[in-house]
Amino acid sequence: MKTEQFQIVLRFFKALADESRLKILSFLANQECSVEELAVLLQLKEPTVSHHLAKLREVNLVTMRPEGNTHLYQLENGTLESVSKEILTPGKIASWVEDIDTEAWEIKIIQTYTEGERLKEIPSSRKKRLVILRWLANKFEVGVQYSESTIDEILKRYHPDFANLRRELISYNLLQKKDGLYYVVDSRKGNN
Repeated sequence: MKTEQFQIVLRFFKALADESRLKILSFLANQECSVEELAVLLQLKEPTVSHHLAKLREVNLVTMRPEGNTHLYQLENGTLESVSKEILTPGKIASWVEDIDTEAWEIKIIQTYTEGERLKEIPSSRKKRLVILRWLANKFEVGVQYSESTIDEILKRYHPDFANLRRELISYNLLQKKDGLYYVVDSRKGNN
């Protein structure tokens, strides 16, 4: 996520990360209120309420309109709808960490479960097992067809339970069989 967008999201959530501000939004969702009314409802001093309203106005969650000598505040529904549609989508949330090296975790798993080029054990966790299976799939050349005995010989180099590893590679769609021959699928495309 771009730094500017991330800062907007961060300011938005910081503005909401206060019990009094959430209560103010709750009251304003039902009706317009003045600072004086909110102070009584929240049992806070008026300057404190004004401070909270200023924070909420910074992120466009409330609007203010004058009425005589009083300022009335109301919830800005458009901002909530916009944030919900434009910021709080799975794709946008996922982009918040795009700069993080996601391969670091996979490298740690490989280091934990291997000793040299040998697999110490097959992880019981599906997510960790997939990392190890992708690592093993990379030991084969994409586009080359292998006999079952060749697949087993290669897998034996890494772990004695080669038959189970072959079945796992197939079940995770990293290895496929056609006309009695096996071929490796691009390891990043495998799933389950």
